[in-house]
Amino acid sequence: MQLIAFSKLFKEKSMDELVEMAQQYGLEGYDLCVRSEFPVNPDNVSEELPRAAKTMRDAGLDIPMITAEGSLLEPDDPTAEPILAAMDEADVRLIKLGYFRLDPAEQDYWQEVARIRTLFEGWEKLGEKHNVKICYHTHSNRCMGLNCASLMHLIQGFDPAHIGAYIDTGHMAVEGEEWAFGLAMVRDYLSIVALKDAIALREEKNGHGAPKRVFPPAGQGIVDWTAVFAELVRMGFDGPLSVHCEFQVEEDEFVETLEREIEFFKTHLAKAAGK
Repeated sequence: MQLIAFSKLFKEKSMDELVEMAQQYGLEGYDLCVRSEFPVNPDNVSEELPRAAKTMRDAGLDIPMITAEGSLLEPDDPTAEPILAAMDEADVRLIKLGYFRLDPAEQDYWQEVARIRTLFEGWEKLGEKHNVKICYHTHSNRCMGLNCASLMHLIQGFDPAHIGAYIDTGHMAVEGEEWAFGLAMVRDYLSIVALKDAIALREEKNGHGAPKRVFPPAGQGIVDWTAVFAELVRMGFDGPLSVHCEFQVEEDEFVETLEREIEFFKTHLAKAAGK
């Protein structure tokens, strides 16, 4: 397995600075944000993504995945094919789309499933054309595919060479889906795993309780990290593990927490692998 970091929170860093950070903390690369105002973005992706990939690989690092704009959902989006073509040229094989959201009061769940599956038919064709895999991320808070069970409603039956599951330890935990059970459902599609901890706290609402999602540093939430890594090893998963760095700490504690977070995951990964 390959330990990488999500570059969302490092918008201000150049590729050379990202290389330096990865080498400092022992990362193996990045899930690179390709979004407006980032060094690599939809306007310059054709030139800058291959250049970024070369910079990383010259330093012994990798970019196994890019994360697109949250608005990138449809295969006929004018940015879609240029991004996938640039990925193919850069030998970056995974892309994360944005999120389809659902308002149960306004939308029919199964009609929305059918609509999204039609879009995935188009994505599958583009993925085959450019030899890349389009991944959808399990994200809580009324996103379609918020856990593995819901995600499989969207992607079951598509070619796992071109449509993939991007599962998230923290979001699965707060949605109440047991880790091994979820992995059993997405096994054939599992392409990348997001690493973050989470906890649902009780907050007052209308005279009773409601859950509040909190994302603390790893080891302080409800994710069973021993089970996470043991199950990934047991099933033979060998894809990227993306440290999301989205823990909620004070700004002056971020760098120290980041270093501790990466070491935490490196230690658990080594233990699970018997090293």
